[in-house]
Amino acid sequence: MKSLQKLASVHANVHNRFNQERHLVDRQTYKLRRSAALAEWQHFMT
Repeated sequence: MKSLQKLASVHANVHNRFNQERHLVDRQTYKLRRSAALAEWQHFMT
């Protein structure tokens, strides 16, 4: 149960970073936000 809670917590943080609601922003802004989120995730993983 404890590992499930940990997984859910991590999943929520990742989902919030990567879920950008594509239909609300233009393509260039979306790409910039995705790149920033990916760079932050890669920094976190190292």
